[in-house]
Amino acid sequence: MIEALDTLKSEISKVIVGHSHMIDSLIIALLCKGHVLIEGVPGLAKTTTINTLAKSLGLSFGRVQFTPDLLPSDIVGAQIYNPKNGEFTTRKGPIFTNLLLADEINRAPAKVQSALLEAMQEYQVTIAEETFLLPRPFFVLATQNPIESSGTYALPEAQLDRFMMKIIVGYNSKKEEMEIAKRISLGTQGKIEKVLDATTLHSLQQKVKSIHVDAQIEEYMADIIFATRNPSDYGLGELKELIRFGASPRATIDMHKASRAYAMLCGRDYVTPVDVAFVCKEVMRHRIILSYEAEAQGIIVDHLIDKILETLPLP
Repeated sequence: MIEALDTLKSEISKVIVGHSHMIDSLIIALLCKGHVLIEGVPGLAKTTTINTLAKSLGLSFGRVQFTPDLLPSDIVGAQIYNPKNGEFTTRKGPIFTNLLLADEINRAPAKVQSALLEAMQEYQVTIAEETFLLPRPFFVLATQNPIESSGTYALPEAQLDRFMMKIIVGYNSKKEEMEIAKRISLGTQGKIEKVLDATTLHSLQQKVKSIHVDAQIEEYMADIIFATRNPSDYGLGELKELIRFGASPRATIDMHKASRAYAMLCGRDYVTPVDVAFVCKEVMRHRIILSYEAEAQGIIVDHLIDKILETLPLP
């Protein structure tokens, strides 16, 4: 089983240079049946990574380019009237796939973004008065650009909370970027082969449930979450004025899942505090709402999470 995950990572690396943390986080989300939001400036291979992942898993892949004029029916589908027989037929949208890429999701208004809410939570969509189940497995991998504000719409908290992880993608190192340039200019990128299938992925997802989590580790996870809601109770009174709303209960659930998945990815059958720390930021950073004071001071959520991890005692 573990060898299958190593093979998957190696296959993705044929195309993607560096970004090992992003690749690990994507695999963790897949093992936990979670959705992912990827944020990074243009040109960092966000879309390429998702496409490569779909090919290596042999899953069906759909892409929706989010724009301000997009309609919910462009994603989920609609009923089309046929004048010849006077009947309506259902035309299913691109959401009926295993892996849906919502490219630049923040370029569409909230009405369009909310078209994904039912699909991400209940794995079904409603068209007119009829409900359709989505193919399984089903994952939403969304991207957004952090540097442009013109023509963008912030994702509502309810939408953000349905993403298991938010991954921040940075630039490659100089050595990695030179390797990318060489591969692209010479056309030497490897061809992606299918190395896993849906059945194997399901087996891996079931195996994650068998990873042991000690009661002390579970309490450590809960303390991290509760420190974002009641920082004064954990000796972090200076954070009280910086956090408007702490992490939601979904953060606790997802941290528990993700920690187990990362432990399995590392070849262990038990969770350590290191596993919790690895997934902590990705699971929490989009679920903590900063106060106006924190935003005015230029404070980012990751710094607050670091402070919490530094302060709380390890189990």
